[in-house]
Amino acid sequence: MKLNNRNISNQFRVLHRYLGFFLSGIMFMYALTGITLTYRDKDTFKTEVVIERQIEKGLASAPEIRGVKNLEYNAETGDLKYIQMQPPKFLGMMEKMHKATSSTPLFFLNILFGVGLLFFVVSAYWMFLPQTDVFKKALYFTLAGIILSAIMILV
Repeated sequence: MKLNNRNISNQFRVLHRYLGFFLSGIMFMYALTGITLTYRDKDTFKTEVVIERQIEKGLASAPEIRGVKNLEYNAETGDLKYIQMQPPKFLGMMEKMHKATSSTPLFFLNILFGVGLLFFVVSAYWMFLPQTDVFKKALYFTLAGIILSAIMILV
C-alpha cells in the first residue's frame, strides 16, 4: 500500500482520535488528583487515622514525626501511638501515582503517559494543512498556552 500525504494524515487522525479517548480517561484521573493535591495543606479530603507501631525501646524521647497529633511513646515497651491525617486509601494511591518518581515501581507508565501526550500534541498539527486558518489559529492558541504556563511557573 502506497502512502500519500492524505493517507498519512488520515492515519494520524485515527490514531489521534483513539489515543485521545484513552488519554482522556487518564487525564480525568490526573485532574481529580491534581485538584485534591491543591488542598493537601488544608486536610480537606483527609480523615484522622490512629497509628500504632512498635519501635526501639528505651529512647530518651519520642521520635519527631512531621504532621502528627497526640504523639505518645512508651520507652519501656517501645509502643508508639499517634494520630495522622491521611486521604482515603484510593485517593492516596492516586496521589502517589500523580507524584511518582523514578524509584516508583511503575514509573515507566508515567513516562508512557507523557510520551502519549507529546504524540497527542504533535499529531494535532498533522490533522490540518499548514496554510489553513484553523492551523494558524491553533498555533496562536498553542503559544497562548505556553505563555500562560510560563507565567504560572514564574509567579
